Amino acid sequence: MTASFDSADLGGGVRRLTLRNEGRKNALDDASLGQLKAALQSAEGVRCWLVRGDGNSAFSAGYDLSSLSAVGEGPLPDDFIGEVFDLLQGHPAPSVALVTGPAFGAGCELACACDFRIGDNNALFCLPPAKLGVVYAARGIRRVAALTGLGRAKWMLLTGARIGADEAVGYGLLDVKADDAEARALSVCAGLAGAAPLAVAGMKRTFQALMQGGPNESEAKALEGLRRAAFNSADAKEGREAFLARRPPKFSGI
Repeated sequence: MTASFDSADLGGGVRRLTLRNEGRKNALDDASLGQLKAALQSAEGVRCWLVRGDGNSAFSAGYDLSSLSAVGEGPLPDDFIGEVFDLLQGHPAPSVALVTGPAFGAGCELACACDFRIGDNNALFCLPPAKLGVVYAARGIRRVAALTGLGRAKWMLLTGARIGADEAVGYGLLDVKADDAEARALSVCAGLAGAAPLAVAGMKRTFQALMQGGPNESEAKALEGLRRAAFNSADAKEGREAFLARRPPKFSGI
């Protein structure tokens, strides 16, 4: 049975993506990654993503190792993983990972590709490539290290240490740990979806440029253009008027 990413609109611009792979602890494969890519590219009306594993037993056990074999001169097996996770991380709409069980290997990286991670006491993070004979992709290491710092990323990748929920908060792998993790995640998603889309997208792009050592000259000009457009947008006008009137703003994304 192949894995799948099921999509469901929860209202208010929040779209839930549920990774399902019955019997394999929600392991990823190329089919599910293709579905995630398609969902990210067909995102009209989405203001926030909620990413989760099916049930509460696992967020994702990582990439399904049963589909791996020796490689030749073509693309490496994890190239597609990095491509799809880059799309998620760079998407204009913010994302929240609900981690209610193990997030191993590519599952850990999937959580790190989201903007925020909310989990319960069962959240468990692990990066085991050194125990599998695999050199993890540089962009995946950068994705993790951006949250944990280089030293802790090295510890996770070279030792294969399992990081429990309490420790994960200190590592930066969890932003919030709560018994009611799902309710907290939905609340955060609703708040993010209610923010001004142009402002959120522009600041997400800025963070992405900073994480990659920039912005360079061309990206700085693009970001200036985004800031100028946001200042002149209908949403900026609505934000000012709502603030002065002491009422909640209603943003349209224009």
